This record gives sequence, C-alpha cells and structure tokens, in this order.
Amino acid sequence: MLVTPGQTGDCLPAGALIEGRAGDAVIADKGCDADRAIDLIERQGPKAAIPQRRRRCTKPRAFDAKLHRERHRTGFFFDRLKRFRRVATRYEKTARNYLALAHTGCLRIWAKFGDAP
Repeated sequence: MLVTPGQTGDCLPAGALIEGRAGDAVIADKGCDADRAIDLIERQGPKAAIPQRRRRCTKPRAFDAKLHRERHRTGFFFDRLKRFRRVATRYEKTARNYLALAHTGCLRIWAKFGDAP
C-alpha cells in the first residue's frame, strides 16, 4: 500500500508498487496505460494486462482480456475496504495514521473472508 495525495494519477506510484515484486502478471485499469509503466512491467518479466485508453496516440497494443477480467477481485476488495467510514472519508490527518487504519481494515477483511474471491 502506498498513500499519495488525492490529485496524484495512477501512473506515478505504479513504478514504486511493482518494482522488485514477483508475479506472473500485472492487472491494472486504463489509468496505468503509460509507456513508462508498461516498459517497467515488461522489463521485470510479468505480463501486462492493461487495456489501452481510447484516445491513446500510439499504435494499438495487444493485452489479455481474459486475464484482465480477474480485476473484479480488486474492485470487490476496495468496495469492502471503503465500507469502513474512517477509511472512505479519510478522517486521519497524517499519512502514517491513515495507512495504519487502512492496514487494520485490510486485516479485518482478510480475517472475515480469507481467500474467498
């Protein structure tokens, strides 16, 4: 997890989140469709399952749509996390306290649902 200001786009922290991580694929939404992020993913070896933005000026790039459908699990997780009112409205003033609260919410979700999709 990485806490950034609200106006920060998805591409900027993507490099910090995926660098040095192991895995077979990186599944993201169109917000991470940037040459810099995709090059970083492909240099590390995993497959990039990121659809192209509609108005992207470069040539079309292939992506695995079947793999991208698994992204719904991430959406369900964030839906459950935002049910914690203090996480959704960000009452905490410091990034440290907010991150601790978000981790607590993640632990509660994991304890309740475990590995369930």
